Amino acid sequence: MAKAKTEDSVNLIDIFSDFTEEKRIDRATLINVLEESIRSVIQKMYGSDENYNVVINPNKGDFEIWRSRVVVPDGEVEDENLQIPLSEAKKIEDDYEEGEEVSDKVDFLQFGRRAVLTLRQTLASKILELQKDALYAKYSEMLGQIVTGEVYQIWKREILLVDEDGNDMLLPKSEQIPSDYYRKGDLVRAVVERVDNQNNNPKIILSRTSPTFLQRLFELEVPEIQDGLITIKKIARIPGERAKVAVESYDDRIDAVGACVGMKGSRIHGIVRELRNENIDVINYSNNITLFISRALAPAHISSIRLEEDKKKAEVFLQPDQVSLAIGKGGSNIKLAIQLTGYDLDVFRELDNPQDDDIYLDEFSDEIDGWIIDILKDQGFSTAKQVLAADRDDLIARTDLEEETIDEILGVLKKEFEDENPTTETEA
Repeated sequence: MAKAKTEDSVNLIDIFSDFTEEKRIDRATLINVLEESIRSVIQKMYGSDENYNVVINPNKGDFEIWRSRVVVPDGEVEDENLQIPLSEAKKIEDDYEEGEEVSDKVDFLQFGRRAVLTLRQTLASKILELQKDALYAKYSEMLGQIVTGEVYQIWKREILLVDEDGNDMLLPKSEQIPSDYYRKGDLVRAVVERVDNQNNNPKIILSRTSPTFLQRLFELEVPEIQDGLITIKKIARIPGERAKVAVESYDDRIDAVGACVGMKGSRIHGIVRELRNENIDVINYSNNITLFISRALAPAHISSIRLEEDKKKAEVFLQPDQVSLAIGKGGSNIKLAIQLTGYDLDVFRELDNPQDDDIYLDEFSDEIDGWIIDILKDQGFSTAKQVLAADRDDLIARTDLEEETIDEILGVLKKEFEDENPTTETEA
């Protein structure tokens, strides 16, 4: 019987030891949890644990329970948990007398199998709470940091990853680069975007589309950024397609752009591969907003810029052959420039011939809806004759406007020039 008791006691400590090693929770904290769990069981059985002393022996891998009781005359015991008859006290020590306090060791197993089961459940529950608290605290301190996880399961809306400790992490579809493709067992790098903790159930959300992810990759690849000689001032991204990174050097001897790109692109190539061939433009930051806008719209060459700083707006004028470069494929270049500078940018095409009687589209705002004009301007059309010179089917395809709408626009623009020049041919 004594052997069975010892084995059961050790089993309780084994549970405690497993959590110490596998869950990596502070040992001192776990000792407190074990004591609290034992006291919780005693309270449920006797209503109070005040006369009990619980001693944890982590080095020996066991624990002891000592109970204090007051010696009373035989036959006058009213509460066996708080009192001990004199005859029983003398079996412990011959010199005990009435009114003295006796402290004797209690075998937890004598409380019964139900108490042992309750202790195990209570201990597991408390340790699970500790584990969740530790996980939340750990990843809350890692917000914005890169972590690596192994793909464990792939769902339609998210991917379940596990870290080196076996903790679950989620990579939602919305936080994946569009061309990302993974299989079970693949290793994935991402930044910790946020940590939700509803009902004490931590949920770690990762992101590969965040500008912070791109920033952390640069910090890993460029020693000058790690050393504080170069800083990343701003980042704008269309994940998987294109990004613009504004950098600044605090040392005049260091070329910030060159350092970030590396010899023959050696430093930036690794970042591009990680981001599924995302095209990355690195530019020099400037407090001169005109210069910064000009750099942000590269590779286009800007002729002039008219600022409205109070409204955070700017009108950008370019030669006709530079407009498409400023706008970029699908408007990507100008979108990123707007994100990077924080300015609302309107692109205008400079007229090749100052004497030309062309008219800017904005002049037709009383006849053509503003949102339609904006669509035309996004496609590089800033004047009436540019629209009229374009192929009708091409206009429909590029703007995604209805045929009737395009015909109405062409009619309005043609009428303007017919009024000025009666000899102008009209469409049949």
